[in-house]
Amino acid sequence: MKISSVLAGKGAQVITVEPDRSIKDLLGLLSLHKVGALVVSTDGKAIIGIVSERDIVRALADSESILSEPVSKIMTTEVFVAPFDANIDELMIVMTSQRIRHIPITSDSGELMGIVSIGDLVKARMNELEGERAALMGYITHGG
Repeated sequence: MKISSVLAGKGAQVITVEPDRSIKDLLGLLSLHKVGALVVSTDGKAIIGIVSERDIVRALADSESILSEPVSKIMTTEVFVAPFDANIDELMIVMTSQRIRHIPITSDSGELMGIVSIGDLVKARMNELEGERAALMGYITHGG
């Protein structure tokens, strides 16, 4: 199964945050949109970084005054991205081995097209397996 199928089901909307916005603003956006990570971008297309709940927790452990600092202070700048035609199984391996929960999806030119979480991929894979199970059950009970 390809990422394009996952995005077709969940939608391709990506919430982004500018690097100069405060971490407190970031918390508000994460809460408002009920997501665990945001792509950092000035124009909604070019990826500057990614910032997650994990990044915030680690920063808070170092200093409680971090909330007024800019997102750029805690964002990850080396962002793993995947093409629109990436395979779900391959991405799950990357996410597991790199210990990341979100991967932005990009066009061939590098433009932001969507974002997927490990939860999105697990759900898609489970749906795929359920479809296969139902097809096999139908074959067994009703013949070929």
